[in-house]
Amino acid sequence: MTGPFPGRCTCGTVAYALLDTPLFVHACHCRWCQRETGSAFVMNGLIEAHRVALIRGRPAVIHTPSESGIGQKIARCPDCHVALWSVYPGAGPRFFFVRMGTLEDPDRFPPDIHIFTESKQPWVVLPEGIPAVPEYYARSELWPAECLARRDATLALTDAEAAGPVAHQS
Repeated sequence: MTGPFPGRCTCGTVAYALLDTPLFVHACHCRWCQRETGSAFVMNGLIEAHRVALIRGRPAVIHTPSESGIGQKIARCPDCHVALWSVYPGAGPRFFFVRMGTLEDPDRFPPDIHIFTESKQPWVVLPEGIPAVPEYYARSELWPAECLARRDATLALTDAEAAGPVAHQS
């Protein structure tokens, strides 16, 4: 499966495309994601920033609080304010956590893992056969070798080569 995989905000002001498949897709059940989305969990596809192409518009990057106290940067449409992706300090600006629900075909990438299930809503039933962990996990234990290699290759790039379509501004 190769890209591009188009996505956009609700109003269409900002459109983007994933140029490749996500490295790994998280269904995050933490309370922070529940609060930010107003839902039971969020679906984030982790992908290299340089594998995201901005097709139309320019998202506003908003610094928001996080449980760690460091915060995260969320790229949102400046008009409808839909969150398109986040940059988390732990992964850094070389990687985007794209909201899978903003893809034109959000069914294409189901979760590879359910994380922070210790705080999942009790009525959410997790599917059989998909890893689920109480908090977070070790990449080396779950990611396919190809995805680990892509991650390592991105970490080896210069800042300019690894840059995504929107600068890591405040």
